[in-house]
Amino acid sequence: MLSKIAMCLVIIGGINWGLVGLFNFNLVAFIFGGGSMIARAIYIIIGICSVLCIPMLFINDKDQNM
Repeated sequence: MLSKIAMCLVIIGGINWGLVGLFNFNLVAFIFGGGSMIARAIYIIIGICSVLCIPMLFINDKDQNM
């Protein structure tokens, strides 16, 4: 369950980075204010989730329970 939540947050972070790259639009900063404590907390949480997703690279597809 934790890995699914982490993966969802990493996908949200990836979409945000895609918006930044394509349109120079940061959705997190737009919603929560650029540089606010909430926005920073969201960035930290997504960063932690990305670290939690690293082991998924080394698991065989048949061993995953996703």
